[in-house]
Amino acid sequence: MFGWEFPPIISGGLGTATYGITKGLSNNGVDLIFVMPTKKGQKFETPFTIIAADEVHRIKKYSEVIARISVSEQKSLRQSFTIAPYFTKEIFEEFITTTQNKETIKKLYYDSKGIMRFTGNYGKNLMDEVYRYGLIGEILGFSEDFDIIHAHDWLTYYAGVAAKKASGKKLIVHVHATEFDRSGENVNQAVYDIERLGMENADKIIAVSYFTKNIIVTRYGIDPDKIEVVHNAVDKNRKIEQFGIKKNVDEKIVLFLGRITMQKGPDYFIEAAYKVYKVMKNVRFVMAGSGDMLSRMILRMASLKMLDRFHFTGFLKGMEVERMYAMSDIYVMPSVSEPFGISPFEALVYDIPTIISKQSGVAEILKNAPKVDFWDVNKLAEWMILLLQNEDFANEVAEKSKEDMENIGWDNAGLNIKNVYSKVINQ
Repeated sequence: MFGWEFPPIISGGLGTATYGITKGLSNNGVDLIFVMPTKKGQKFETPFTIIAADEVHRIKKYSEVIARISVSEQKSLRQSFTIAPYFTKEIFEEFITTTQNKETIKKLYYDSKGIMRFTGNYGKNLMDEVYRYGLIGEILGFSEDFDIIHAHDWLTYYAGVAAKKASGKKLIVHVHATEFDRSGENVNQAVYDIERLGMENADKIIAVSYFTKNIIVTRYGIDPDKIEVVHNAVDKNRKIEQFGIKKNVDEKIVLFLGRITMQKGPDYFIEAAYKVYKVMKNVRFVMAGSGDMLSRMILRMASLKMLDRFHFTGFLKGMEVERMYAMSDIYVMPSVSEPFGISPFEALVYDIPTIISKQSGVAEILKNAPKVDFWDVNKLAEWMILLLQNEDFANEVAEKSKEDMENIGWDNAGLNIKNVYSKVINQ
């Protein structure tokens, strides 16, 4: 399994989902080898093996790799990515049609300069790391013993395809989001091309919602029969008691938690908050997260003269997130395009009524949660006021939404994914 995040190395929903999926699979008897760019010095206590890509060239024996290559060549699996220690994007893309070169593998293994370096971040060198991760995928495809390959999101698709070509094993790609979710119509062509490469080379695609499946079919031209939908889930352990938090009866808190970027709709949250603010003065609005729209949101909030009622926390993680949920009275997810959206589940664990956008995968499950079009700030504000002013109604909305979650759990998701594995292996 190729991933990019794993707790405590996490920056958003992908890491949370990956953690839940691996736990669900392990609880259903699936043995995993989980690969991530780097461990960053962290220790992981898991029932499965975790491999850091930046350690692969030190822990794998060259003789084992060459032996694996020989087996592959006997099976006529000659088409794969060529491993080269130094490369450009253009050279890498040519690897798809290049024959194996053992000498370049040998050079990689004997090189002591740490050429395969990974930060696991999302910075300016992200594409370089994605390409390098693809090379690691090929090495592991040759050197590890496994039955199937599972790659999470576009960051790992090169690695998944490379491992497939190196091993001849079947590939599952798991679509947690598409470039159309992240960027709207202004897609990054390089990312789109990687997504399409992964989807076309996959033997089966797992989408996190029917909302996402529809995008894959219409935007990427993929046969719908190739796509299975497995909804995400949530850990249902309620921790509010251990915080000792008592909510302020006289003052309400409305929470937005997520990346402050176009996809998540933070600007619609602020506009709706202002409409609520004009009606109710005993409400505080919290925007928790970071992103490229943060400074613009701060300026907009200041121009609306809400300085005393609006708070920006920055990026929260771990128990900070749990405390924020525990303190809040309403959770709002006004996403422009949300393939799934685990955060409403997390909020409901703390009995918080949630308002979600109709343009989200989680809307397929939370039938009783209030839903609005992301752009409809008037309707969003109306729902916020209604829930804030009527506590009994707010509790009823939360309870009914929690009932929608009764059969949602990571063990169930893990079992569904295991069934996908079996189906693909037996085809």
